[in-house]
Amino acid sequence: MALGLAVFIVLGFAQFAARGFVDYRTVPFWFHVHGIAMVTWLALIIIQSRLARGASLAVHRRLGWSTAALIPVLIVLAFVTMAAALHAHVQPPFFTPTYFLALVTVEALAFGGLAGTALLLRRDTNWHARLILGAAVIAMQPALGRILPMPLLGPWGEWLGMLVQLGAVGLIVRHDWRQFGRFHPATGTVAATVVAAHIAPALVAALPAVRTLAMELSG
Repeated sequence: MALGLAVFIVLGFAQFAARGFVDYRTVPFWFHVHGIAMVTWLALIIIQSRLARGASLAVHRRLGWSTAALIPVLIVLAFVTMAAALHAHVQPPFFTPTYFLALVTVEALAFGGLAGTALLLRRDTNWHARLILGAAVIAMQPALGRILPMPLLGPWGEWLGMLVQLGAVGLIVRHDWRQFGRFHPATGTVAATVVAAHIAPALVAALPAVRTLAMELSG
């Protein structure tokens, strides 16, 4: 599943450029830094999923600190990239600057919350694995924005993206039933985080301070 999510996210961005919607050679520098960091994190969770068994477990634990170190870097880069996009006026045209700021903020905190909690619960392998996959599911959201016909979907695009992400969570649910015969609470946490990540941006965007900051960044 880690491999599938990683391929989906990378191809989501790649096909967007292939269709001529963006020229990645002309985007702000921080877009490239953020992209490299995220692809590195995705590669690491694929490698880690292969190492988390048998004699390779010790290597998994050592390499895990490199994966963990990327989490705060990715959160900071999300904010820096968002600010660069607003300043250069290259945020997705179907988002207002205020909503884009709120969306990136919520996504970054949701990703960091799941990935960071996975690190804290690393000794509980059931929670750890599911929360890491949950962070990758959150990372699907920007890719979905480049795959789905968002300008045509209007306000429904947000909810369709949520359903796709919950479909990915459903794969974890299926595994839960096969392994435990029940729904694991970590999977419920991931599902709740996905739903919250789609509801919260509109609430955050309504805050006067967020509107002011978005105007300053895009001015």
